[in-house]
Amino acid sequence: MDRLSFMRMDPILKFLSFLAQLCAVLAGLILTAVTLVTCVSLIGRNTTGWTILGDYELTAVAAGAAVALFMPLCQLRRENIIVDFFTAKAPAALNALFDRFGALLMALMLIFIGWRTAIGGMSAYTSQTTTMMLGFPEWVVYAAMVPPLLLTGVIALAQTFGPAQEEALA
Repeated sequence: MDRLSFMRMDPILKFLSFLAQLCAVLAGLILTAVTLVTCVSLIGRNTTGWTILGDYELTAVAAGAAVALFMPLCQLRRENIIVDFFTAKAPAALNALFDRFGALLMALMLIFIGWRTAIGGMSAYTSQTTTMMLGFPEWVVYAAMVPPLLLTGVIALAQTFGPAQEEALA
């Protein structure tokens, strides 16, 4: 049984998986668009001297949104970096407990970061801050980051209190 097939049994995890995959597809589309803009700008700059105004700004705002959009799928697949130097030889039950505790810490951290990002977005909207070259409203980037951050926190909560990974994969 593959790593994600247990989600077919649990409708909540199946729905969270769908949302995480949707976020990853959106991130991929955003990064593809940024790559195309960058290529056009570089080709133009090196051949005709023409460039896309604000290409660096577009790359920066898109990268921030894309990173946040990739996080739910990363958490769902438990693909975060784990340093297991001290626990590599620990019993499986202890490692499972540490995994749940780590998921709980991740959930708390991401829900907090999502909340603070929402506050930052509201502040950027209220003050109408924009990027320097394009005048792109900064609150849009915050708004794009909040849902995937909160989704990642919810996925981590489901991993904390849901079925054990080894039970789910058996």
